[in-house]
Amino acid sequence: MSFAKVFSPQAIARALERAEHAKAADVRAALDSGAPDAASFAALLSPQAASMLEEIAQAAHRATVARFGKTIALYAPLYLSNDCVCTCTYCGFSLGLDITRKTLRIDEVMREAQLLAGQGFRNLLLVSSEHPKLVPPSYVAQCVRETKRVAHYVALEIAAAEVPEYRQYVEAGCDGVVLYQETYDPEVYARHHQGGPKKRYAWRMDALERAAEAGVRHLGAGVLLGLADWRFDGLALIEHARYLQRHAWRSVVNVSLPRINPAAGDYTPAKPVSDAQFVQLICALRIALPMAGIVLSTRETAALRDRLVPLGITHMSAGSSTEPGGYAEPGTSGEQFHLEDVRSSVVVAHALRELGYDPVFKDWELMAASAQTQTAGV
Repeated sequence: MSFAKVFSPQAIARALERAEHAKAADVRAALDSGAPDAASFAALLSPQAASMLEEIAQAAHRATVARFGKTIALYAPLYLSNDCVCTCTYCGFSLGLDITRKTLRIDEVMREAQLLAGQGFRNLLLVSSEHPKLVPPSYVAQCVRETKRVAHYVALEIAAAEVPEYRQYVEAGCDGVVLYQETYDPEVYARHHQGGPKKRYAWRMDALERAAEAGVRHLGAGVLLGLADWRFDGLALIEHARYLQRHAWRSVVNVSLPRINPAAGDYTPAKPVSDAQFVQLICALRIALPMAGIVLSTRETAALRDRLVPLGITHMSAGSSTEPGGYAEPGTSGEQFHLEDVRSSVVVAHALRELGYDPVFKDWELMAASAQTQTAGV
C-alpha cells in the first residue's frame, strides 16, 4: 500500500493539536528517544520546544556529527528547461507568466555541465519544469547519459514519472530523484496547483516509491515552506521520509525544506516561516531522522546558511543558477526564483573550512569503488 493511501492529514493535525500543550519533559523525552513516532516529533515542533531551541540545537549537532562527521556535500543545480504546462501560483516558471522561455539543446546542457565540472563539481542535479513535449523522457535520459561523462553523480528534479520512465533514467546513469510534494495539506495543494499534471496530489506523492521500484538509489523528499502551516508540513515530511526508509529500504532518503523566495508572478507566502521556526524545524528533522541527509539551498542568505551548517545540514548547493543556460549566459532566460546566497562555490567551500567542515565536491563512494575495481584488475 502506497504512502498516499496510508497518509492521514487528520492524524497529523491531531498530533499537532496535542503538542500545543507539550511540556519540557515531553520535549526532552522526544530528544532522548529520537522522536520514534508522530506524537513525539510533534513535541519537537511545539511552542514549548521553541523556548528550548538551544538545547534542541545541541542535540541536533551531536546527532549530525555522530552519523555524518563534519563533511558537507556540495552540488550544483543545472536547469534544463523553464518551459512549463503547469499553473502553480508560487513558481517563476508557471504557465502564463511573461518570462523568456528556453529548453537547452544537448550541446548547451554539456556546456553548462563542463563549466560546473571546471569549478570542481562532480555532483549535479538536473532540474526542469514540466513540459511533456519539450522535455520528454528520451531527452531527460540523454541529458543524464551525457552529463555522466563529466559528473560522478547525476540526480533529477523533474516531473513525476511512471516506473518505466524512471527505469529509463536509471539505465542512462541516474543516481537520484528529488521530488518535493510542496505541501502535504490537500486543500492547500489544490489551491496552489491550478492546472497541468502537477494537480495530481496523490500521484505525485507516490512518485518516489515508483522511482525506488525502478532502482533509483537516492530519494529526495521535501516541502516548500510558506504554502501551509510549517508544523503540519514538517510532521508530514517526517512521516513520508520514514515510510520511504521502511518500504524503499534499498534507497537512501534525503529531505529538504526550502522557503519560498521572490519570483516572477510576485507570489507572497501565505504562511511565512521565520528564521527561528526554520531552525527549529531543521533541528527537529535531524533528531527524528538521524540517518537522512538534510539539504540546504541557496534560497537562504549566506549568513544564515553558515549558521545552520552545524545543526543538521549534510548537503548544500553552491554557486547556483536557477535559469536554463545560466552558467554560460546568465540573464538570457527566466529564473525559477531569486537567489539569496550568491557566493561562488570557492567562497562557500572556504566558509565551510573556516567553520571546521570539509566541503566535498565528489561522490567519494563511487570513486572508491572505481579505485577498488582498477586495483583488482592490476
